[in-house]
Amino acid sequence: MKRVKTLTGLLLLGFASVVSAQHAEDDWPKPMKTSLTGQLMIDRLEISQTDNGDNVVTWDAIGWYGGDEKRLYIKTEGENQLNDGETSELESAEVLASHLIAPFWEIQAGLGLRGSLDSDVNREHYAVFSLFGLAPYRFEIDQSLTVNEDGDIAASLEAEYDLRLTQVSYLQPRLEVAAALTDALDYDRPRGFNSMTLGLRYRYELSREFAPYIGAYWRQSFAKTADLEEARGKDDSEFGMVIGVRMWF
Repeated sequence: MKRVKTLTGLLLLGFASVVSAQHAEDDWPKPMKTSLTGQLMIDRLEISQTDNGDNVVTWDAIGWYGGDEKRLYIKTEGENQLNDGETSELESAEVLASHLIAPFWEIQAGLGLRGSLDSDVNREHYAVFSLFGLAPYRFEIDQSLTVNEDGDIAASLEAEYDLRLTQVSYLQPRLEVAAALTDALDYDRPRGFNSMTLGLRYRYELSREFAPYIGAYWRQSFAKTADLEEARGKDDSEFGMVIGVRMWF
């Protein structure tokens, strides 16, 4: 009988809690306060050697600060070919405001620039709109649409997936696709499907914040982009081996 009374009491207490939750007053405090935090993730800091014997340093970093629904992002990617007498090439440097629109998905908008870091070169300025998040099965997706000051429109897609091998090691396939919806010949970006890059990296976490990796990639240019590269004496495809580190703060 005592156990029955105890069980009845617990059921009544649970029912009362549900009723109280359904009739929460507007001026009641939230159970958890909104907090602001941030992170700097250097997803790729690597040196690669191509099948042409070129050595290239590549970086890919993202930083953010904010809460659960609204954040401020800074993204940057670029590369520098060693010993070629040229300055680094900035693929993108962007500042974006972000808003959570669904679980694991954010819509982002902001401004960016890209081009050579040579002081004598006019760099391309653009507005950018992105859909950023995790697709089903935890594919990391970053798809962007950019519009520069001349009205030229370009699109890109980056996708990654971490396949866990052990508690501290991962195999990461990676896909990058670039396309242009309008001709932007001043920036060597003809209309159409420009290029695709496939990569595979093996990463080992010495700690959660520091993980060296090795891997390989294959890049292929298409259509008019391939024609432009061949006209300059370059190959329209490239294979390379990479060694690098992924770290975050």
